[in-house]
Amino acid sequence: MTDSMNDPPDTVAVEQIIAAPPEAIFALLTDPARHRDIDGSGTVRDVKGDSARLELGRVFGMSMRLGIPYSMVSTVVEYEENRLLAWQTRGPGCIGKRVGGRIWRYVLEPVEGGTLVRETWDITHESAITKPLVRRGRNDARKNMAATLRRIEGIVAASS
Repeated sequence: MTDSMNDPPDTVAVEQIIAAPPEAIFALLTDPARHRDIDGSGTVRDVKGDSARLELGRVFGMSMRLGIPYSMVSTVVEYEENRLLAWQTRGPGCIGKRVGGRIWRYVLEPVEGGTLVRETWDITHESAITKPLVRRGRNDARKNMAATLRRIEGIVAASS
């Protein structure tokens, strides 16, 4: 597991080689019903509404809990089969115009021994209202993303 403590202030990236093919990891990432299983933060609960496989432009909702329950709505903004998946997360409805905008990105690269998985937390497009508060969570994001990659590794290893 590696991460960069020198990331720009609005991004954090963590990467790990996982002993599985990119297709297995991508299948897990594109199934929003499995996001609770891979979430290293413990905040993701359940899919709200459509749980269809993620693809470019797909919108999906999530029930969340961080002390109190809340919801987020995400849109897949980057997609390349078995290589790249990114979604942008906002609050639901009118709230979404003022809250959110961070992007969760997964880049998969086949390497000797499996797949290099790089997860990035990108708040470049976070709303101006929430960005200063969210930026303070970068160390927690780094820790939670490392846990997410370990969870992904455990799931794909158990299914192979």
